Amino acid sequence: MSMPASNRNGAIFAFLAYTIWGLFPLYFKLLKAVSPMEILSHRVVWSLAVMAVILLAKRHWAWLWALRTQPRVVGRYAASTALLAANWLTYIWAVNHDHVLDASLGYFINPLVVVMLAALVLGERLRPVQWVSVVLAGAGVAWLTWQAGTLPWIALALAFSFGFYGLLRKTSPLGALEGLTLETLLLFPLALGYLGWLASQHQSAFLAASAGAQWLLALAGPLTALPLLLFGAGARRIPLSLLGLLQYVSPTLQLLLGVWLYNEPFAGPKVAGYVLIWVGLAVYSAEGWMRLRRRTPLAA
Repeated sequence: MSMPASNRNGAIFAFLAYTIWGLFPLYFKLLKAVSPMEILSHRVVWSLAVMAVILLAKRHWAWLWALRTQPRVVGRYAASTALLAANWLTYIWAVNHDHVLDASLGYFINPLVVVMLAALVLGERLRPVQWVSVVLAGAGVAWLTWQAGTLPWIALALAFSFGFYGLLRKTSPLGALEGLTLETLLLFPLALGYLGWLASQHQSAFLAASAGAQWLLALAGPLTALPLLLFGAGARRIPLSLLGLLQYVSPTLQLLLGVWLYNEPFAGPKVAGYVLIWVGLAVYSAEGWMRLRRRTPLAA
């Protein structure tokens, strides 16, 4: 039985979004000569510019004006903005300091971090199999910590910052486009101020760079907006279970890039830790898929 056209298009949109996110190391590696903070600042500035163009084309500004009487909403987004900035900065630093594998690990364990936060923060009751998944992932992290002699802080920082970010956005009233616009708008004064300070100190990589490098930095805006819009279009058209499986496209691509293109070490005892985490993810995904199949009768 063929998939309905809307579902098929939704799966394609979501797959493209996760593929773009998974290939982000290729982009950030091209900017290795630029400091992570400057890359982050340009990402904020150019993302806001792209969002402004989209909102202008859609004539969709009323929600922004209405926020002047909703300080609690703005405060919630200020918190999510801080988490998003921390996530972006950690990821950029990791990629450009040859920690692509650690970055991929963060997004592999993120779904299980979200499940754990749902239990600890929202009071949701986890099913036994979900607890098994969380324990397996925790064992994998513990094994990697023991082998390396230190916590995999990059992976944990990415997983928990994005986990708490998702937790805040889960109960936020704005959509993906509006939410990212507000977040970049809140970061914009800091980002622009930092870029201005770099220029005043003659330390701006953007001003000293070639035209090609300047265009690369400006490309951060479209590269931030495009996968977000594709993800939003896909998420509305396909079941959450399929979306959950597709999310592993991104860290898998990052892992492959780290191992095969950037030759980061991935062998021996380190693989065992990843395997424990992957088994936890497989158990979690399979259990969710089977529950969905039991609850959803097959269409005629």
